[in-house]
Amino acid sequence: MIIKPMVRNSICINSHPAGCARVVSNQIAKVKQTLAGGKDPAAAKTAGSPALVLVLGCSTGYGLSSRIAAAFGYGAATVGVSFEKAGSATKPGTPGWYNNLTFDSEAAKAGLASKTLDGDAYSAGMKEQAVKALRETAAAVGIPAKVDLIVYSLASPVRTDPKTGIMYRSVIKPIGQAYSGTTLDMMSGALTTASADPASEEEISSTIKVMGGEDWELWIEALAKEDLLADSVRTVAYTYIGPELSWAIYKNGTIGRAKQDLERAAAAINSAGKARAWVSVNKALVTRASAVIPIIPFYVSTLFKVMKEKKLHEGCIEQIIRLYGERLYGPGTAADPAKVSTDSEGRIRIDDWEMREDVQKETVERMKKVTAENVNELTDISGFRHDFLEAHGFDVEGINYEADTDPAGLPSGNLGITRG
Repeated sequence: MIIKPMVRNSICINSHPAGCARVVSNQIAKVKQTLAGGKDPAAAKTAGSPALVLVLGCSTGYGLSSRIAAAFGYGAATVGVSFEKAGSATKPGTPGWYNNLTFDSEAAKAGLASKTLDGDAYSAGMKEQAVKALRETAAAVGIPAKVDLIVYSLASPVRTDPKTGIMYRSVIKPIGQAYSGTTLDMMSGALTTASADPASEEEISSTIKVMGGEDWELWIEALAKEDLLADSVRTVAYTYIGPELSWAIYKNGTIGRAKQDLERAAAAINSAGKARAWVSVNKALVTRASAVIPIIPFYVSTLFKVMKEKKLHEGCIEQIIRLYGERLYGPGTAADPAKVSTDSEGRIRIDDWEMREDVQKETVERMKKVTAENVNELTDISGFRHDFLEAHGFDVEGINYEADTDPAGLPSGNLGITRG
């Protein structure tokens, strides 16, 4: 099958197995070169670095990068949880399906223990499966079944409360009043006006139930009940704040309200004393969903242009390398979590380069000047488009997109990866 990107209304509905595999391989190579210092991952362990890691939402974006960095940067055994759709003989699977296959294959070749669970991370059943998988993974490499890092990076439009059975759906809407602002079509480069009606109280509470911190707390409780938490266990969840120009639809909207609950959960986990928890505020990046959030493509495209000119641009893997290497497991912090640098709200900030005054000033000024005629000069719409396609395995250097590809698995001729 010849697989080409199928983009409908700024959503890509397919993926390319070999392209996804190459993206994961590239991230692994970068981690080996940086965090591992060129050492074999199994020999890259350092004092205080994680040994047994659970990544919730392991298949794409920051969750995938977090798992790669823990395994290939510190030699950690990892268990990942995500909900993906497998490829078949006639139809590609989701990008995360191929990413997980590649990760497990590369981990096995590197002598690293890993186990990936596919299913609903919000369910009680998946928590039971993860408990079993953590014990089996630890036993396979002869280490205590004590998790010392939990990454919470789930992103889903729906969640069923495991206690009540009620399904909730999240929405991306402003609160209080309607929103209208300029956005950018990543495929055509056209500037348009995007609008969104304000969320109802039910939509707000539902979004909090899906994207807030309740499930994060349930995971910590489940692992503590099974005596699987190390005394030094750390846990981190990810959020985004962004500039004031996006607050109406993001920080002060339904997503922002859910992220506030994530911060509430971090404080609750810390107060309970079962784990040391942080919320990490990360940089704006292109995700599978970001192309459809009003103003975000316009802002991010302009931001990328500015940050690349200033040589400050980072992707997911660079952000996580900095989070691990300079914050969670940096000099002094690996032994003492109290030394992890945070803002006045107790949050880790690796959006610091994005939010630099000079970066923000230049970005906002450029956005005011962008027109249909100069959009390609003043923004990095091509870079935004590339990152979006790359997240689905397309537009990846070194991949022959005219080659016949089996969507049911990963071609053994590319990177030596087989489905398993």
